[in-house]
Amino acid sequence: MAEALAIRIPPPEAAAEPPVIDPAPFVARSGDGTASILLLVDGIHCAACVQRIERALERTPGVLAARVNMTTNRLAVRWAEGSTDAAAIVGTLARLGYGAVPFNADQLADGEDHEGRRLLRSLAVAGFSAANVMLLSIAVWAGAFSDMGGATRGLFHWVSALIVLPAVAYAVQPFLTSAVAGLRRGEMRMDLPISVGVLLTAGMSLFESVRGGPHVYFDAAISLLFFLLIGRYLDRRARARACSVAENLLVLRGATAMVIEPDGRQRALQVGMLRDGMTVLVAAGGRVPADGVVAAGHSDLDTSLVTGETVPQPVAPGDRVYAGTLNQTAPITLSVTAAGERTLLAEIVRLMEAAAQGRARYVRVADRAARVYSPVVHLAALATFALWYGALAAPWQQALLTAVAVLIITCPCALGLAVPVVQVVASGRLLKAGILLKAADGLERLAAVDTVVFDKTGTLSLGRLRLENRAAIAPEDLALAASLGAASRHPLCQAVARAAGGAIPHLGVEERPGEGLSTRLPEGEVRLGRRGWCGVPAHAVTDDADGPELWLAAPGRPPVRFLFHDELRSDAAEVVAWLRRRGLRLELLSGDRAPVVAAVAQAVGIDAWRAGCRPADKIARLKALAAEGRTVLMVGDGLNDAPALAAAHVSMSPASAADVSQAAADVVFQGDRLGAVREACEVARRSQRLVLLNFALAIAYNVIAVPFAVAGLVTPLIAAIAMSASSLVVTLNALRLYVARRRS
Repeated sequence: MAEALAIRIPPPEAAAEPPVIDPAPFVARSGDGTASILLLVDGIHCAACVQRIERALERTPGVLAARVNMTTNRLAVRWAEGSTDAAAIVGTLARLGYGAVPFNADQLADGEDHEGRRLLRSLAVAGFSAANVMLLSIAVWAGAFSDMGGATRGLFHWVSALIVLPAVAYAVQPFLTSAVAGLRRGEMRMDLPISVGVLLTAGMSLFESVRGGPHVYFDAAISLLFFLLIGRYLDRRARARACSVAENLLVLRGATAMVIEPDGRQRALQVGMLRDGMTVLVAAGGRVPADGVVAAGHSDLDTSLVTGETVPQPVAPGDRVYAGTLNQTAPITLSVTAAGERTLLAEIVRLMEAAAQGRARYVRVADRAARVYSPVVHLAALATFALWYGALAAPWQQALLTAVAVLIITCPCALGLAVPVVQVVASGRLLKAGILLKAADGLERLAAVDTVVFDKTGTLSLGRLRLENRAAIAPEDLALAASLGAASRHPLCQAVARAAGGAIPHLGVEERPGEGLSTRLPEGEVRLGRRGWCGVPAHAVTDDADGPELWLAAPGRPPVRFLFHDELRSDAAEVVAWLRRRGLRLELLSGDRAPVVAAVAQAVGIDAWRAGCRPADKIARLKALAAEGRTVLMVGDGLNDAPALAAAHVSMSPASAADVSQAAADVVFQGDRLGAVREACEVARRSQRLVLLNFALAIAYNVIAVPFAVAGLVTPLIAAIAMSASSLVVTLNALRLYVARRRS
């Protein structure tokens, strides 16, 4: 039976040993005598790892800056050329116990989360074992008040040992490996008291079974593992989700490009192999693979993910286009001016990385408490053993059992559950309202918000164009325009067709990219499109429309103007008013044109707004607000909002947003109503109060229970029950959040 406790402890470096790769080809050199590299580091578990790596590298001669992103396990290092090199930096990391390989965005991993699957398997084993051993424990507890004999009780103890010991040997590996790795690096992690408590409890239970003792504590050991593995797995899944952002961005860029050779031949080439000066063909419906200048062709590009502009933009020879934008209407060829890591899309990736690195230094209250809690627990247990074995001259078995009871009763379950259990209940409440909470500490950060920054398109508005002046358009003009518009996929043309209640496409319609639609009728040519192309003189229009427009020009009829606007969310003004009553500062940042942004800001009641904002502009504004001491909630949906969502203290995005924006956001909400922002803020405020109360309950539990355990008045079994009871109290307190929802 003792062989069941022969637990293999793999060294931390061997758990996922990275391949040996020469980092020199991945070094980026600038013209100012500095070089930099982005490394993927293995073995980062906590904020202490981040501080250890950054401090060691910053003390290295020649290193100018070192920043670790704990969310994605990436390390950015910049140094003065000639003073050190990439190989020396990787060697420094190896001496610290961390493996590192160069990060290459074009060779991302296949997305498999091996560590997550290992945790899930451990969780399944622990859960199955805990459920079965509890049945046996209940029988033993019932037998204590009846006439159960010692032989029967011993049989139950050995059956429990057969169930629990193999399960503990397997399920404790995630904690034990981390604890041993921390000790090798001179760290005392929170996993250490967990590992020691579980192994001592299992070992003492085995010892009691061998000598026929009346009490064993197998159920306490495996139950501790089961509940702690749940929290560890959920945290791992949240981090794995954050690491998928780069993959989503690469999908937007495209995998291959069609390159036109100087002799006119075409060949498919991987996007990562594109070079400046190459000529690339972009088919209708395809994404632009690199930044460049249109060399030939006219088309319309959907740039909403990059600029936030509602209407597709016409492009012609000489116009600049950017990687990730969607070519809608006709093929174009472009001359590549920036490829790979120099594109606007790559710049957005870098902005997101920089923002995520800043946020990764955020340390939750529970983590800060855990740093002090772990050594205190061990010192208390060691002092208890010394007190009983030395000062009180008790047998070593009794002294060790008392020390184990102290370890178990002070096991940080209540402290560890103080935040997660509230998050689970709050997440359930938000999920019923169509709101998905993604970030582990999103509620904590959302509760501290004092400023809300909105994007316009797809956030305050629905991103759905609607004909605004339908009443001023004659039915026959609307029907004619709809028959042309039904033949096109352009959003404005489709909006005209919808306004007419649907239409049958007119035969013979020709679409001229960037201009509009035309067809031949017996009386002459009919056009639906841009003002100039339809022959409308500039002086014929005295007012400047806030939104996009189309013109219909037909022989024998005056030109007809079709005005459109983006439909606002029905409760946008109501939510903005509620936020203002809460004392929150409100701003609107958009990449759209100034007249459109101004009209939306006035409609919803936001006084401070900025138009024409690029991703870097939004980042700069958020940094300025942070410098003023503001805690910002960013609400946005486009690719251009993704860096801002990552840079903000906390962020929200609608489910209709780009995948990368959803990945960067801490909260994602469903539906056409903006009330999710109000609900999330309200739940966060109540959750914060419950979390603080849970911390108070956990502290009070330890203050009361620890003296009893040190005095020897608590057996390991009672300690396990007390520990479970404290966790139950914390959980019931969190359930008040759901009760509050039912009453509201």
